Order: sequence, then structure tokens, then C-alpha cells
Amino acid sequence: MATPRTPCTMFIVNPELSTETLLVHASESLASANVMANDLVDHLQGSSRHALLGIAQVIMLGELAVNRALDRLDPP
Repeated sequence: MATPRTPCTMFIVNPELSTETLLVHASESLASANVMANDLVDHLQGSSRHALLGIAQVIMLGELAVNRALDRLDPP
């Protein structure tokens, strides 16, 4: 039987953070990643451009999902 993997603790998420705080941070990180991806798209052509546009769309969909979860925690 294989020995269970022990995850690296170099980078950990504070277990005391609230779900809302985690979701806010995730939303902000995804928004930043989306901006960076869209800025880079202007410097690419062809299949690389299309791949990065696809990645940007996946990031945006993740951001929408996180924002929906935030809305459920704290309705407007």
C-alpha cells in the first residue's frame, strides 16, 4: 500500500478565514488573472491567441461562479 502523500505547508490558507473572505479573495484573484490574460492577448496571433482567449473565458466563468456564491452569502 502506498504511503499517504503529505502536502507541502509552504503555502497554506489560514483555516480561520471565513468563507466570504476566501470567496472575495478568489474573486479578486480571478479578476486580476482575467485582466492579465486579456492584456497579453493583444500581443499574440493565431492559435496562441485563441488558446489564451479560451483561458480568459474559463477565468471569467470561474469569477462569475465565485461572485454568485458571494451573492448567496450576502444578498444585495
